[in-house]
Amino acid sequence: MIYKGRTISKGRAMGLALVSKDPISFLGGVDPKTGDVIERGHALYGKNVKGKVLVFPGGKGSTVGSYVMYQLKKNGVAPAAIVNVRSEPIVAVGAIISGIPMVDSLSVNPVEAIKDGMAVTVDGTSGTVEV
Repeated sequence: MIYKGRTISKGRAMGLALVSKDPISFLGGVDPKTGDVIERGHALYGKNVKGKVLVFPGGKGSTVGSYVMYQLKKNGVAPAAIVNVRSEPIVAVGAIISGIPMVDSLSVNPVEAIKDGMAVTVDGTSGTVEV
């Protein structure tokens, strides 16, 4: 199934989906050295984002979250791609400066349509997500 959305950050990547119904704060929520989700009480607590297609509603928290995403990329532990229900500036800027393909505003709610472990291809250039 191919879903059309809005391009946030260009590029193409594939990986297994890691899905959360909770928004993500990269500052204090994800360890920039390991890629582990460290926010206690978060649905993804203890899971690792490295190489995954990270699917979540949108970001939350500090603007420094964009830089944390850049650190994840520099440390080789960033998600392969990001799919949001509706992006906001913190995650959008983080994806762009880190070269992480990102799409939002799909024709379906990706948090409901995409399940953990599904193989997903994100094409940020064409604004499509293939499951």
